[in-house]
Order: sequence, then structure tokens, then C-alpha cells
Amino acid sequence: MSDQDAPTTPSPAPAAPSPASVTSSPAPPPPSGRPPKVTNHGRSSVPISTSNSDFTDIPETEYFDAPGPRGYPPLTGYIDVSNVDMMRRPNERNKIEHHTEQYNSDQLIVRRGQEFKIKIDFNRPFNPAEDKFAVEFIIGSSPDYNKGTYIPVFPTAERQSAWKGRITDQMGTEVTMGITPLANCIVGKYSLYVAVSTPNVHSSFHVLSSGDAVFLNDEREREECVMTEVGIIYHGSFDDVAERDWNYGQFNYGVLDACLYIMDRSEMPITNRGDPVKVTRKASAMLNARDDDGVLVGNWSGDYTYGVAPTSWTGSTEILLTYASSKMPVCFAQCWVYAAVFNTFLRCLGIPSRVVTNFYSAHDNDGNLKTDIILHDNGSIDRNRTKDSIWNYHCWNECYMTRPDLPAGFGGWQVVDATPQETSDGMYRCGPASVQAIKHGQICYPFDAAFVFAEINSDVVFYSRSKDGTLQPVKVNRRHVGRMVLTKALGNMTRRDITDQYKFSEGSAEERTVLEKAEEYGCSRDKSDFPVGDVDVILPSLEISMGESFNLTTEFINRSDKKRTVNVYVSGSVVYYTGVISSEFLFETPTVKIGPNKSQHQTTMCLFLFTVGLKVNTNTRVKTKALCPADPAHLTLTHCGFSLIPEGASLTWTESFSPQRTGLTRVIATLDCPALRQVQGQATFTVNP
Repeated sequence: MSDQDAPTTPSPAPAAPSPASVTSSPAPPPPSGRPPKVTNHGRSSVPISTSNSDFTDIPETEYFDAPGPRGYPPLTGYIDVSNVDMMRRPNERNKIEHHTEQYNSDQLIVRRGQEFKIKIDFNRPFNPAEDKFAVEFIIGSSPDYNKGTYIPVFPTAERQSAWKGRITDQMGTEVTMGITPLANCIVGKYSLYVAVSTPNVHSSFHVLSSGDAVFLNDEREREECVMTEVGIIYHGSFDDVAERDWNYGQFNYGVLDACLYIMDRSEMPITNRGDPVKVTRKASAMLNARDDDGVLVGNWSGDYTYGVAPTSWTGSTEILLTYASSKMPVCFAQCWVYAAVFNTFLRCLGIPSRVVTNFYSAHDNDGNLKTDIILHDNGSIDRNRTKDSIWNYHCWNECYMTRPDLPAGFGGWQVVDATPQETSDGMYRCGPASVQAIKHGQICYPFDAAFVFAEINSDVVFYSRSKDGTLQPVKVNRRHVGRMVLTKALGNMTRRDITDQYKFSEGSAEERTVLEKAEEYGCSRDKSDFPVGDVDVILPSLEISMGESFNLTTEFINRSDKKRTVNVYVSGSVVYYTGVISSEFLFETPTVKIGPNKSQHQTTMCLFLFTVGLKVNTNTRVKTKALCPADPAHLTLTHCGFSLIPEGASLTWTESFSPQRTGLTRVIATLDCPALRQVQGQATFTVNP
């Protein structure tokens, strides 16, 4: 906090800026002649401004520079402002040049580091030799020049401050002024005042990120990761990838104000809102409701009675507008919903972003950077003592920014994650973590690089727990986690494999170097060599329909020259995609005898994670297989919003809507039914002018 108070009216520029000032050269006071601010030593008596909806109450008319006491009416002949045109309509140059014409907002929306223009109409022709005026910008309740919350902009080259100003055209009584915000100025809603020798004229507009710490140089990447409103989120499993369409809707009416409200709700100081590192870290906490009444309530229970099932959402707009209007968290979300809404937030504020899916994503519960699976003495998984888990998939976000807080080379794409998994600095949040740091094992750098590294590179270590409680590692799988990382491709609705941006090829020299580097920073790895078993188990890949019975045939192969007796356990469970068991419906412990160099089949009748363990002498082996049911062939759907959809029936539903913009777009529909959650569809069409 500054050792200077912030006045209740915009403070003048200092004679010479302090080292923390937003300028690099002295800025003269504004022509308003406002008195210098009163300075206190020690803490400021003015609270830190944390709301973008609060503004200083500046009078619309304030007389100054006239002979006599302040407040007297001006002398005749003084220049006055008749009108200010912000050129804020979608077809005018400001929104077109700043690529903000798609925002459904009547206010001017511009991007940082890029000039915009306003037209000021005076009561008579402007005379630069005699007339004085400035355009003043304020944000927050306690504007202060040193904090970048009060910015005077002057029309002459002789008098300049942080934001550059110039007169670009003059015709009669109208003056066109070009204004260039700093590339690292605060992101948010500003009030604009034209200060002349008579009334101040007030307006307001928004400033977004661009041309600065978040500038993405590749035009195709920029178009995809800032401007694209509809995307695809990948889910399912590594060998059976599914797609989910999502309408990000970052330009929809009210979304920008909702995003600014989220930052207000977090009580984030206005002065921090120009730093994308701080903005994204704060937002990763605010998008979930675990500890700060944020946007979304997570629910992985399967019971969504008091909210909307995560699978039923089709876009972010309803979620954000509901949160902003109700001031209450919205129910419910899972990882892809968190990532999708976070993506809308980032793109709406001009920060390039994309949703990323990691298949076989480890959740390191205890911070040792490995996934510990504890087995009973008979080889079955000890669910009570196993705290780590492996998700079939997990979605997070990447956002693009420089990282001046890190060594050179660690800017670019950063991982941020709003799904509440573990706390970071006391709050449920994750990132921003440099993707380059993760790839090269530099997990010491902030924020949360070690946690993300474990999600991508964790070793899966199986421990046998004896009756006396001791743990002995029996198997290590070093290639299971982080099998594939996907995001949407640029410019089309296909997928893009970006696994190589997170890790080097398995078994390569580069990968060994990275793992050695990670060990220096606390990554625990089990380097035990285990004897190679001579009995193997093969689980089949089946495509089944919900509600139908099927046979699970397990093949055991004896590769030795001796007869083997195998103690087997077969466990069948219904699991969530997070690896958490919902219920176990099958548990068998057969004994299988296999002749030398022979195979033996074991068939089980089953009605969907299957775990098969086998023990030969003291060697334990474990394999798992997830069987995902296809759509049901015969099923009556109830509680679907239509009360009942009979078996084999079709349904036609008609909705009317008015497209907001021309061009290629999509309509997305989901079926909200407890019996069948994963049903959705989309139709692509073109809206003509």
C-alpha cells in the first residue's frame, strides 16, 4: 500500500513519478488545477479499492481556473464540451480495429496497448494555443495516479503521461483524439471525464488484455484462442476418446460484466488486475466454490437433485449470468465444466486460452509426486488406504502469457485449473504453471508445477500390505499416466495432440534427464527392479450395451516350462471417471491351473471397472480394464423433463431463437435424464446477413 492517501477526486500527476509509478517521465498536473493531495506518512487511511463497480462521485460540473474563488461560474468565452462520441458501435472503427465488435454490449470495449479514438464536440472551435483540456480515466473507488487508477491523457506532445494522447483530426468544433492505454494497464471498467476550463463530461468503457503480456503472436492461434466462441472438449478414455461440444459465449450480453463481478467478488485489489499471473491465479480459486463462494459447486456423487447435472450444461453463459445475478454459487460442475467456464472468463478478458484434456491423469493426494496403490495380502486393492487416484481423463486450461517472475524461456502456455483437487497457498486452486517448466522437470517454479508434473508423469507404484501393516512395492508402471493430451485444433472441429508439449517420448534420453531433474526437486521415484513374471493375464476389449448381460473371458498365459497354480481375484466395479468406486458388483477368487507354455481361460457372467489380480508364489500382478457401455438398446427413460420417453420412441422438440451474429455456428442439445446422462448432439449451420 502506498504511503499516500488517495483523494475522493482524481489526484493530479506528481511532479516526478516514484519508482512504482506507471510512467517513465514526469507528468504535469491536469488542467483542472485540482489541489495537490494531502500526504500522510505510514499506512494510507483510504481502504484498498477491490470493486470495479464503485467509482468516485465526481461532479458532472466543476468550475475552475476562473478569477475568484473556486465554484464561481466561468467567464464568457471559455471553451465548453457539448458532446463526447466514444465511437462504440459495432460498425465503427474502435470495435472493429480492436476486434471487440462481437461483444453484445453498448459500451466501448478496447484492448491494451492499442490506440482508440474519441470525438469531442466543443461549443466553439478548439484553439490549441489558448484552450486547455485533458481526458481523465479513473477505475475503482480511490483513484490514484501512482497506482494506475487515475490516468490523465493530454492532447499535446509537450504534456504526456502514462497513456499517450494526440489530436488526429479537427473539423469545426469537433476534435478527434487518439488514446493509447499502457500495455500493462489495469483490466476493467473505467470512467472517462473530459476536463476543460468548464464542465467535466463523463462516460465509461472497458479495457481488455491485448498487445501486452498476453499477446499471442500467431494469428491463427489468436483467432482460435481469443475469438472462437464454440469449441470441443475431449473426454472418455485413452483408447475411446469422446467429444463434447461447448458454447463458450464470451461475447454474449452480460458475460463481460459477470467476469468483472467475479474479480470484484474475490476482493482482488484493482491495482492487481493488470497482471495476468495474478488475475488467472485468483480466478482459478474463484471459479470453484470450495472456500470462497465462487462460481461453481462440484459434484461427483451422481445425485444432482438440487441443481443441474454437469452433463446437462451446453455453455457458459447461463452459469455466469446466474452467478452474477443471484450472487450464489451455481450447482453443479465436474472438471470439464470448470475448464469450459474458466475458458470463457479468460477469453472474455482477452487472455488467450484453450481447454486441454489429459488422459489417465494422476491425482497425487499426498504430494510425493507418485501414485500409490495399496494391495491387500491377497492382491486386491485396499480402497480404504489408497488415497491417490488416476482419472480416466481430466480437463484443465492453458492460458498464454509472459512470466517475468520466472527465468527466461518459461513464458508462453501456462496451466491453470479451477477444479478443486488440492489446496495451494491455502485455497483450492492451481497455477499458473509453466508448460515448459513441467516438460523440463523444473518443478520448483511457481505455481503448482509439481502437482501438474505428477498429473502427467507420475509413476504408479503398487504396494503389497501384509497383515502386520508393512508395505512392500511389488510393481511399478512408469508409462500409464499422461498417455495423451488433447485440445481442439486450430480453425476446425478436430483434435490436436499436444502430448509432446508436456513430456518427451517415453524411454528417451531426454525423458531420463527430465526425471532426474524432477528428483532434485523432490519427485519420489521407486527404482526397484522386480522379477519378470512368467504368467500373464489378458483382459478383453468389449463393446456392450447398457442393461445387457455379457461374458468376461480372462486369458491366463503360462510362459514357463513348469506347471503353475494361480490364485486369482476378479473384481467388477462401477466407477466414476475420477477413479472413485461407486459400487462393487462382482468379486470372485478362483484358482487356475495352467500347464507349461499353455493358456487357460476363465469366464465370468457379468451384467464396469474390472480388476484382475493373480499371485504365483510371491509374485503379484494386477491389471485393470474399464468397459464403457454403449447407448442402450432397450430402455424406458423417466424423469427426462418430458416425464416419460417410451422404449424405441423418437422425440421432436422445437425451439425458436434469434441469432446475434452472422457466420458459421452450432446449436448444441443435451438430454437431461438420470438414467442416461451422456446423450448430446449438435448441428452446424450458417447465419446469413
